[in-house]
Amino acid sequence: MNINVNNKPVRILEQSVNDVNRISQGATIRGDMVSSTDIRVDGQVDGVLFSEGKVVVGESARLSGKLFGTVVDFWGKMDGDIFVKDTLSLKSSSVVNGNIHVRRIQVEMGAQINGSFKMISENEYDQLVATMVKKAPKPVPGMPVNPKKPAAASSFAGPTGESPAQPAS
Repeated sequence: MNINVNNKPVRILEQSVNDVNRISQGATIRGDMVSSTDIRVDGQVDGVLFSEGKVVVGESARLSGKLFGTVVDFWGKMDGDIFVKDTLSLKSSSVVNGNIHVRRIQVEMGAQINGSFKMISENEYDQLVATMVKKAPKPVPGMPVNPKKPAAASSFAGPTGESPAQPAS
């Protein structure tokens, strides 16, 4: 979407409800994944998985490490800790071998939990994220995404071998 500010066009990046990162069955990620949008996992993740949105972990998903999300629907298997800012819903097929830190929880009959629960506030969640998740800095409007270093002083010599004339002060 484009709008005008001070008679200059400004492009605004919008998040669509369809912006979902998907890790399909058969895919494996080894390392950390940080997303500002929703994530759907049906594959394997070994590391930290962080989303500022909703995380859906399907029945075929296998996670090891740490999982952070605002809202999490969980059907798969987790070896590690889960941190949820708002609501965690553990479905009947879920297996969690680790500790759960959550504001609200819903557990279906048949879910397996081998670890401890700790009820936390949104502020406690934000503090945990600040200490455990390395997020990329948000881009500043008008700044290039990959700023280049300033060019060094020119060593260009003209056709006569002399440096170009410097402007008069």
